Amino acid sequence: MTRNALILIAAVGLAAAILIIWRGSAATETAAQDQAVIALGQRLYVDNCASCHGADLEGQPDWQTPLANGRYPAPPHDETGHTWHHADALLVQIIRDGTAAVVGDGYKSDMPGFSDVMSNAEITAVLTYIKSTWPERERAIQSRITKDSAP
Repeated sequence: MTRNALILIAAVGLAAAILIIWRGSAATETAAQDQAVIALGQRLYVDNCASCHGADLEGQPDWQTPLANGRYPAPPHDETGHTWHHADALLVQIIRDGTAAVVGDGYKSDMPGFSDVMSNAEITAVLTYIKSTWPERERAIQSRITKDSAP
């Protein structure tokens, strides 16, 4: 093998190693950013949502049975609830505007809108935290629902 061929092989190997290291650092950076968003979402959830939906996302007892006033208790946001049955855009809208505003037609709900409390990025962080607690099956189904509902 000639000296030039050896140099070429070494250069290609070095370029490949640099690419692998660079891609690995980008993946690590992305994972760290994802974890930061989840941590922010968890803090915001505790501050704004846990009092009704539960510290462990368990919701209120008998959440599928209307109360005496006709309104429903807060549902769970874990895999036992129906949150993962809805697309991201609808979930963000419900958090931002409140259930009654989204459903309309005189629907009554104790779920307020949080647009005066949280930015859209913070609402997305809360949703990211909630989704991070779901088993893979529910995350995959909800992701597909989100993709299928996109314009």
